[in-house]
Amino acid sequence: MTEKKTISASITPMIAGGKTKKTAVKKAIKSTRQPGVKLAAKKTTKKEKPEKKQTNKAQRDKAVIVKKAKSPVKNPAQPLIDAIVEGILEVKGKNISILDLRSIHNRVCEYYIICQADSTTQVNAISGSVEEIVRKRIGEKPYHSEGFQNAEWILIDYVTVVVHVFQSHIREFYNLEALWADAEISKIASE
Repeated sequence: MTEKKTISASITPMIAGGKTKKTAVKKAIKSTRQPGVKLAAKKTTKKEKPEKKQTNKAQRDKAVIVKKAKSPVKNPAQPLIDAIVEGILEVKGKNISILDLRSIHNRVCEYYIICQADSTTQVNAISGSVEEIVRKRIGEKPYHSEGFQNAEWILIDYVTVVVHVFQSHIREFYNLEALWADAEISKIASE
């Protein structure tokens, strides 16, 4: 307690004498220091501002160029859709419809591709052809497929695109186009 009084007693005349508080404190500490005893000096640092990343003009120009560059493929699912339609047409699938579900809020996938065949043998052949051509052209295997036992309605799920291969009377009964009427429907003419 005595040291504090001594320091504050020596600071008061210095502040009154016109010296700043900071220099007064330093001089008071020096004057009360005992010989042979070192006091730990507290370093006072100014708050450093975080460094901003400096970018040169070439880096900024490069960043602008990268932002302007567009992907050559507008729709990433388009190669998959093309391969599926090719697989359906190879085995003479009929009434091919592509339903674009991207504008629907609670959609299951981005596209439905629906086609029909006249027999169970043709339904199996179409689904096999679709899987084979997609594997050859894109290298993608279906995430899930079902309906091969009855071969009246085979579903092949590629996550973004789901393929429905129906027999004619089953397609009329379920009428998926009417169920997803909000979708944009494109029809492909079969030969």
